[in-house]
Amino acid sequence: MQKIILHITKEDFAPITDSRFECFILSEDLSSHFKNEFTLKAKQLNKLVLGLSISDVLAYNLDGIVLDLSKSEHIAADYKKQTKDLKNKIVGIICRNRRHEAMLASECEPDFLVFRAWRDGIEKVKELTSWYNEMFLIQSALLPMEEIDYSSFETDFVVLDNAH
Repeated sequence: MQKIILHITKEDFAPITDSRFECFILSEDLSSHFKNEFTLKAKQLNKLVLGLSISDVLAYNLDGIVLDLSKSEHIAADYKKQTKDLKNKIVGIICRNRRHEAMLASECEPDFLVFRAWRDGIEKVKELTSWYNEMFLIQSALLPMEEIDYSSFETDFVVLDNAH
């Protein structure tokens, strides 16, 4: 069974105490006050908080980042450039849903790789995540872009958001 990473997209402290969630991703558009308070409360409960930007990770002393490198033509160089100031932080990479890009992203040795999933093409994404988990030891996550049944995917994590 996959673990859930909750993407916090609206200001709500309730998920912090929910035992289903051990890790959170804070949206960039949340208020500074909320990000700071949420991070402090989550850390008191030994829960991880990740950001989507380097500036948020550094400003709020987050545990790590999820980098969107899905449009990158130079994954290794972009990864190195963006993570140079993130010593001892958790790093996840969102990559294109292609084997080659997954391999390039994995060569950067992130903590986890994120694949997006839509209803259209869901079987191709299932095949990709299955292949990936057979080939790599790096953990994988699924980011459903629509309501889908994610339980049949071979990923370690599922990223859900608190807007629904």
